[in-house]
Amino acid sequence: MEATRYDDDLRLAHVVADQVDALTMDRFGAADLHVESKPDLTPVTDADRAAEAKVREQLSRARPRDAVHGEEMADTGGGPRRWVVDPIDGTKNFVRGVPVWATLIALMDGPEVKLGLVSAPALHRRWWAAVGSGAWTGRSLSQARALHVSGVNSLSDASLSYSSMHGWEEAGRLDAFMDLTRQVWRTRAYGDFWSHVLVAEGAVDIACEPELALHDMAALVPIVTEAGGQFTGLVGEPGCSGTGGVATNGLLHAEVLAALAPGKPRAR
Repeated sequence: MEATRYDDDLRLAHVVADQVDALTMDRFGAADLHVESKPDLTPVTDADRAAEAKVREQLSRARPRDAVHGEEMADTGGGPRRWVVDPIDGTKNFVRGVPVWATLIALMDGPEVKLGLVSAPALHRRWWAAVGSGAWTGRSLSQARALHVSGVNSLSDASLSYSSMHGWEEAGRLDAFMDLTRQVWRTRAYGDFWSHVLVAEGAVDIACEPELALHDMAALVPIVTEAGGQFTGLVGEPGCSGTGGVATNGLLHAEVLAALAPGKPRAR
């Protein structure tokens, strides 16, 4: 891995993820797991809150001047450097015993995401990237392999992953999304973070979601882009500045954005 100015921050993210993984795995499948519904009717568990508290505790010690934005707790701190945390991306899977969930940790310096780490301990997988150092997967920094997006350059040969149909319907883009699914070779609903890291691995060529929050996207952006791909909002907003997310191998990006454009004529 090429050295960058964010190497120490990336090492810290791995240390924090190790501690959070131990906590979340202890609660995964626990008989006494406590589940509540948030005002937006999405679930939150005691594990979500404990995991975010653990991240914040470690960051307050190691990076006390940095701000922190998380899914479950109020923003803290100020200044240009901001850590963005999703303690458990895929809480519904976590609650039901499905192993596809992960902790997402990102560092933004100003408006740009400088590093991202995705740790999925139930899958025994981790993915990470820092700007200028490539994207990687493995069990640790010392045991890693580089990630590269695919070379697929035709929608008819492409594999597309998504999370659900319901979100596209709510966004008023279900027809456009369904038309896109008819143009590609294969569709699968791997969902959540997994769709996007599979793009970085080259196993999937397109991942798209109609509505994502900053904590859902930030860690994914450098992993996809450092692997050679492209990550934008639904209308091409750079990085995680939009309300939705489209990750591709780059070769297909313009076609995918055009296909998902609202009000476009339906494909025949």
